Amino acid sequence: MPEPPPPKRDWLRPLLGAGTCFLLLQVALWFLVPIVAFFGGRMMAITMPMLLAATVANALAMAIFESRPFSDIGLHWAGGTRYNLLAGCALGVAAAALVILPPVALGMAHFAAVPDADISWRAALFLPVLLFCGAMGEEIAFRGFVLQYLIRGWKPWIAIVSTGVLFGWLHNDNPSATLLSDCNTALFGILFGVVLLRSHDLWLPIGLHFGWNCALPFLGVEVSGLTIRVAGYELVWKSGKLWSGGMYGPEASVLTSAVLLILFFAVWKLPVRKGHAWLLDAVPLKTLPEPAEPPAL
Repeated sequence: MPEPPPPKRDWLRPLLGAGTCFLLLQVALWFLVPIVAFFGGRMMAITMPMLLAATVANALAMAIFESRPFSDIGLHWAGGTRYNLLAGCALGVAAAALVILPPVALGMAHFAAVPDADISWRAALFLPVLLFCGAMGEEIAFRGFVLQYLIRGWKPWIAIVSTGVLFGWLHNDNPSATLLSDCNTALFGILFGVVLLRSHDLWLPIGLHFGWNCALPFLGVEVSGLTIRVAGYELVWKSGKLWSGGMYGPEASVLTSAVLLILFFAVWKLPVRKGHAWLLDAVPLKTLPEPAEPPAL
């Protein structure tokens, strides 16, 4: 007896849910950014409002459309969470080092002291906290309810590519953004979506996002067009903008484009601990192979 055809996907409801969540996010950002900027300054305004707004928007969207708690978007702290988070951080730091250190070794760039650098060790210790909040906020905003709800009705790769392109396009307002920086950022967004699909939790993409963002300023380069001084040195390039990324930083360079290809292969092969994301677990997905079981930490 032939198997019944699979049920047709509902394209409209996922789009309505994701759109509602994204609209709530924008409203919350519009309200929070000026307040945080007034009381906390520029770095606080770049990082904290996104985390707060994404949390509120995702919590409301989960309650409205699924009647589920906020943590069901993949934020449960389970047995494999620590491994996924640390593995993501390590991979992000390694990727950043792979973009910066080989050019230094080949004489394409060198580290130089920053004259009269006013570096506070307290600020250097607090910066990773802010960058972690920023990375977590962006992952909840783009790879939380929005992406996961789209996957419920769309083919996973369509949802991942669509949200990745949106992620790259929204970074076009960053200082000194270029077409290459937008493309690389979109590829990062797609990469984080693939990571989510492999791990079924947000901790692995959060770790990868944070590791990359945190390593760059400590390597003396810009992060998405932002100059963040945490050390008394900077990276001075002898090569052109195609290699250095110019004022935007390495994310606008062909070196990052090449490292992104390596990252896609690495996250495909990386052993992960499968977490719990209700929106993904409720629908069987056969788009990626089951990850190998990693060693216990």
